[in-house]
Amino acid sequence: MTASPALGFPRRTALPNRSPLRTVLPNGLDTVVVAAPGAPLAEIRLVLPYARTEPALAAVRELLAAGLGTATVSRDRRAVADRAADLGAEFSTVVTAEQLVLSASVLAEGLRGALELLGDLLLRPAYDHLPPPGSTPAPRTSPGPRTRLRRAQLRHAFGGPHPLVDDDHATGTADVDLLAFHRRAVVPAGAVLLILGGDDPDRVLAAVREELADWTGGPSGLTLPPFPRPEPTPGRLALHDPSADQALLLTAGPAVPVRDPGHTALHLAQTVLGGHATSRLTRRLRERHGLAYAVDARIRQNGAGCWLEIDCAGAPGTGDRLAEEVTACMAELARSGPTPEETHRIRRYTAGFTRFALATRAEEASALAGFAASGMDLDWLTRYPDAIAEVTDRHLAEAAAHFLDPARTLVATLDRTPTGTRP
Repeated sequence: MTASPALGFPRRTALPNRSPLRTVLPNGLDTVVVAAPGAPLAEIRLVLPYARTEPALAAVRELLAAGLGTATVSRDRRAVADRAADLGAEFSTVVTAEQLVLSASVLAEGLRGALELLGDLLLRPAYDHLPPPGSTPAPRTSPGPRTRLRRAQLRHAFGGPHPLVDDDHATGTADVDLLAFHRRAVVPAGAVLLILGGDDPDRVLAAVREELADWTGGPSGLTLPPFPRPEPTPGRLALHDPSADQALLLTAGPAVPVRDPGHTALHLAQTVLGGHATSRLTRRLRERHGLAYAVDARIRQNGAGCWLEIDCAGAPGTGDRLAEEVTACMAELARSGPTPEETHRIRRYTAGFTRFALATRAEEASALAGFAASGMDLDWLTRYPDAIAEVTDRHLAEAAAHFLDPARTLVATLDRTPTGTRP
């Protein structure tokens, strides 16, 4: 640990004494091994591209995500569960807007066995314990209010057609079985495997090579395309639903991705606006006016694009008022910039979050796998306090003026009535 004079608390250097061993295997698998000497648990993260690019595959895609990691040709569900228990391992899957992540936590001495089991699950999967896709079709239901608003927000801001703005429902079920879709989607080319654990990265990498040498295929093509428009179209969008039980607000403003030199200043400005418990939006909307019970602002980034989003929820009938107050708060911060007290507080807050994000081995493994899959440097988070220290007050004020200008932002609401009521 070294001291950061600008921030006044210790910071970690980048992955001290644990330089990642990273290589692309002959089958195309991007593999990262980070040693964790003496750690009782090892962490495995396999990140696969898994965007909803083809609505006709929705049923197959959902079933595969639910069944991946549960059975193989030689091991039924009970045998897989028993083998995992013997190793002190737990397997799970998570699906995001663009990825399927297969995670495993295992006792350190069981890492080699977990890699053998992972190879069996990837190479010889069995899905016969699951219902065939389309055999029990779910009733067609309308998307909920938040989903409707988000699709409208992104469609208005960035255009369409696009997987993130189009309706989930397919007109028919694709004639593809689960094993065929597995062979297309669960492939090494385009995937990232991260292992955090073990004393000798070379030995761990040799085990990966041995267990996954026969895994081939890809890339799957299940990646998010960019939005039709790179910059959001500003304006005001109001949706109305007589059955809505709350007012919802989402914005889409300009932003730059993590690797852009201006990202750190934007992140600081966004956090002043709505990224923590005493942010301007929280104080204004919750404490001063009692309009919202959920307030957040964040920079969203994926393969489709990058945008600054404010997310609020309040009582029905307050949608227009929420829009007015959010717009006014953005305009004030863009015009005057953060106060010296806000600047000091937010620097310490944003730098401090790096220590919480890497507080456990599981969180560190997930973060590193995400960085690797998105093309970022693996030590980005540990170097972030240094990046914050390099942002001057002038840079922060300029970022607020440029990115938080409401004239460059789409403000979208969904409420019960066309005209909001003022409490």
